[in-house]
Amino acid sequence: MRTSYDVIVRPIVTENSMMQTSDRKYTFEVLKDANKTEIRKAVEEVFGVKVEKISTMHVKGKLKRQGRNEGYTRSWKKAIVKLTEDSKTIEFFEGM
Repeated sequence: MRTSYDVIVRPIVTENSMMQTSDRKYTFEVLKDANKTEIRKAVEEVFGVKVEKISTMHVKGKLKRQGRNEGYTRSWKKAIVKLTEDSKTIEFFEGM
């Protein structure tokens, strides 16, 4: 059985995701087979916040070449988590 720490792979720290933190939206890479209920429980348990809405999407791997060899980067799943108004913020993203 997987834990909450297994569901959340890593936070996504990009320029666009950092702009969304003012709207209380945080972006994470999650397991490919995790559903919205599992993601909600994991975020609430790990960070101690209340989740209002979750949007998920599958990110396809890109074609990359190195010399004559070519292949694809790995595919992964992204979750954008919106917190409720009365919830505290996630401290990891505060110092960025």
